[in-house]
Amino acid sequence: MAEEAVAFLAASIRTHRHQEMRRESRKLGFMLYEAFYRPIMFLRVVHRQLLVLLAMFVWGALIFVHFEQLPFFDALLASVSTITTIGLYVPNGGNFLTLNRTEAGLLIVMIIVSVGAGASIVQDMVSSVVSGELAKGEAEKHLISKLSGHIIVYGFTHMGRYVADKLDEIGFDYVVITKNPEVYHELLNKDAYATLEHELQPIEALKSAGIDKASMVIVSHLNDPDNLLFILSARKLRPDVKIVTVVHDSSLIDMAKNAGADVVIPSAVTVGHLLALSAVTKDLVGVVFSEKIGTKEIAEFSIFKSSPLIEKGLQEVGALAAIIGVIRDGNVVQNIFTPGFTLREGDTLLVLGDPSNLQKLEEEAHAT
Repeated sequence: MAEEAVAFLAASIRTHRHQEMRRESRKLGFMLYEAFYRPIMFLRVVHRQLLVLLAMFVWGALIFVHFEQLPFFDALLASVSTITTIGLYVPNGGNFLTLNRTEAGLLIVMIIVSVGAGASIVQDMVSSVVSGELAKGEAEKHLISKLSGHIIVYGFTHMGRYVADKLDEIGFDYVVITKNPEVYHELLNKDAYATLEHELQPIEALKSAGIDKASMVIVSHLNDPDNLLFILSARKLRPDVKIVTVVHDSSLIDMAKNAGADVVIPSAVTVGHLLALSAVTKDLVGVVFSEKIGTKEIAEFSIFKSSPLIEKGLQEVGALAAIIGVIRDGNVVQNIFTPGFTLREGDTLLVLGDPSNLQKLEEEAHAT
């Protein structure tokens, strides 16, 4: 038993280390690509304003060449000095009263346009480049393009968040697709992979999320029609990908299957089933929905001192319900179906069955 505990602890440590390494690798990837894309995004955002400024520099140089008789290079320096307010050169020796009126008018236009372009550059830089969101968005696109075998999660409400948390816990890479810009920016700031779906464009969102190399699509949006449209789009792009979806209206189960979902989980039926069966047995821990065996319940029963199940093998107990596991001293026991294995006081049985059989086993185990 000590060896099993050590093995379990070692596996847990390896899993935790893998998760930490994956998170750190993702964080490092964001940092590196952000540093690369930041100047590129700056130029992409302000390139029009920069072109306007360049045109104004040339415009001013031509003015000074024509009216001040300066060589072009000196005129260009004078233009830059004037526009940037450095003041290395003053037209007409600083005497504005005798400055050519046409030259003055052209210089006024040049200064106004240049100041506007400069103010626009500062505004765009503060709003997008300094915040890093554009650069981070580009970094994210590049990182997503390198993923393979990841999972796409559609919808990030309470259910989608739970799915993402569990995928993080078990160490799977995933990409969230959401329609909500606030949710997208929230995920982006957490260095999580996410794609913003624009209205009526699920196909483009799926392509951005790497549907061509994904291993599975989990559809967890609160809106059933959106889920159905998304399933159709995913199946169109990837006929072979596995699609798991939730439906909130149980009448849409067949429709979701016809749309291309491999597994359909009815949320209302699932929760309702759990709530109803909780009245039958206090030891219910889960429900299995299967097309082959129907709906079955999973329950756990502790073996108390007075239980007649003590020293019995699982062959005898299995007549009441299917035993799927035994927990002893906090660990799952291996090889429980060997002839020599018997139940002990304090063991916990994990069983699969229907409510009537579970009640019988509960009475046998003296769990009440």
